[in-house]
This record gives sequence, structure tokens and C-alpha cells, in this order.
Amino acid sequence: MRAYFRQIMVVVLVAVGIFFLLQTTIQSFVVVGSSMMPSYEDGQRLLVNKVFYRFGEPEMGDVIVFHPPTSRRVDYIKRVIAGPGDTVEIKGGVVYVNDVAISEPYIRAHPSYTVSQKRVPENEYFVLGDNRNNSNDSHTGWTVEREDIIGKVWISIWPPGLTPDYNLEEQLAAAKLLPQLPQAEMNHGWSTVRAAMGNSCLLQLPHHFTHLIIS
Repeated sequence: MRAYFRQIMVVVLVAVGIFFLLQTTIQSFVVVGSSMMPSYEDGQRLLVNKVFYRFGEPEMGDVIVFHPPTSRRVDYIKRVIAGPGDTVEIKGGVVYVNDVAISEPYIRAHPSYTVSQKRVPENEYFVLGDNRNNSNDSHTGWTVEREDIIGKVWISIWPPGLTPDYNLEEQLAAAKLLPQLPQAEMNHGWSTVRAAMGNSCLLQLPHHFTHLIIS
């Protein structure tokens, strides 16, 4: 009888251990809103890797979940555009990082706004939504502190699949094509994608594993 209860205790302890391990390494989120369209849709379920940035720093192109400086009641999902010490400028529908135009195949349309050149403060990140003209992000004046980053978007649970990854080298390499494009094409985008209007975020759900994120 004692051996039976001992086995039960072992199973319970293992289950509790796995539960806390999952809580500290990955977390499920549901996207609310459309500011990350067309990359991430309203209602999409994502797994976020919470340990990825314990071994490295966020890079340009990473999609992250974080606590926004404008509100502690919700979590946001945005794409990293520039890191500490980088300069950012947005003009003519093109984003420039350190005076170099970057290619952004993931956006719905090029931004209709302008942002004067600014330097990203230390330990902070400049982020934008992929639905550029319908997103509350760093173009409105705020940046994300390193300590407020929850993790990197890793896997789409539903619809199932890996999330696309656009690193710095790919964006800068592709950006060499920009001067060859007609100005009108640069301003309005050279690909047509499905998108929706509005802003998006991540909100907390009442159970332990899944949260909502404002996109």
C-alpha cells in the first residue's frame, strides 16, 4: 500500500514539476486585434518562448510579446525594428535603420507617416506592428525596455505551423533592391496581402496557460 501511495506522490511531483517548468519556459497567447496583420491574425493562438532571450538579445525582425509602457493591464505583440544605440527614421514609406533602408516583406502596406531620425536608448527596443498604418507602436513615441520583454513568438498553435523568421542579414540584403523599385511601388508596397483594420494586443485569460495579446 505504501508503495502505491509512493508511486502516486512521484507522479504528482513530476506533474507539478512539469507544470512549473512549462510556466517558466513557454506560454500560450491568443492574438486580439489586427495590428500584426497579415503575419498574425485576430484569434490566432501562439506559443511564446520565454527563455530564448536569457541566452541572447532580441534582433531586428523578431516578433516579441512584452508589457507596453502605456499599460500594465495588457501585453502587446510587435516586431523588433531596431535595438539599443540604433538610429531609426521613417520617410517616404520606407524604414531606415542606421541610415540603411530595410526590406519588409511581412507588412501590409508601407507606413503613411513619418518619424524623424531618433536614436534608440540603451536597453530599449523600437517596435512596429506589421499593419503599419493601424498599430499603436514605437512610431507614436515610446520604446520597449529590455526587462519588459516576455519572450519571442515561436510557434503558431492554431492555425498550426512555425512562425516565419526575418533576421537582420536577410532584411538588409533584400533592401538592396529598394532603389530599383518605382517610387509609387515603394510608397504603396509591391505585394498585395489580405489584411484587416484596427489595433491588436494580448490580454490575460483566467487560466494559467493561455493569455490574450494585443496586436
